[in-house]
Amino acid sequence: MVMGIINVTPDSFFASARTEHVDDAIVRGLALFAEGAGVVDVGGESSRPGASPVSEEEELLRVIPVIEGLTGHGRISVDTTKAGVARAAVAAGASMINDVSGTLAGVAGELGVAWVAMHAKGTPATMQDHPHYDDVVTEVEQWLDTHAQKAREAGVGELWLDPGIGFGKSFEHNWTLLAHGDRLVGLADRWGAGLVVGTSRKGFLGALGHQSLGPEDRLEGSIATAVAAFEAGARMVRVHDVAVTVQAMRIVLEEVDA
Repeated sequence: MVMGIINVTPDSFFASARTEHVDDAIVRGLALFAEGAGVVDVGGESSRPGASPVSEEEELLRVIPVIEGLTGHGRISVDTTKAGVARAAVAAGASMINDVSGTLAGVAGELGVAWVAMHAKGTPATMQDHPHYDDVVTEVEQWLDTHAQKAREAGVGELWLDPGIGFGKSFEHNWTLLAHGDRLVGLADRWGAGLVVGTSRKGFLGALGHQSLGPEDRLEGSIATAVAAFEAGARMVRVHDVAVTVQAMRIVLEEVDA
């Protein structure tokens, strides 16, 4: 499954995916569904490194009209850390809560919707200030395992686990997690969950070798890592560029079937 991204924000890190106006965001969402997105993820608060929080009122004004405009056209996820926004989004038509804080399992269980638990270290404002792990794979596994248990205890039926590429991780941490995707898939399988991986346009893709590529020049790395995650067993990838990712996935599927 490919999850397409809608950022109803003025400050998300990939400028080409920003849709500050509701009408533009709805048009983008419809296009993402047409390109093959199985889920469209609507967010109204940037979680890029260094981002500042927005009020619940502002976030609601950004995301609820978009969700209402897309309801009936495909499955919708809300990207939020706020219980009030999650509840309003589900009432408007969302059926998945994509939670970078890992705190909304109880809300998802109560409302009977899917929950994505994403690992992050620190807040967006601080998470890239020298992140440290003794063993990044083991520590992320332990966090995901704990939150999967909490989700099941809270009554979450559809559970997704996300290692949080780029959220409180150095470039080396990100590559290490991707290299051990099979372990993370095994953990998700044990909980009857799916693994979600989001690498799209992120900074570590622009720092290979002696390169220093901006977000606009990271498409090839985004596709390559999405395919690698899929081949490792991930069941969903979260991307800005749906059409080309879907095409790449279909090519891999055809080769596997052959």
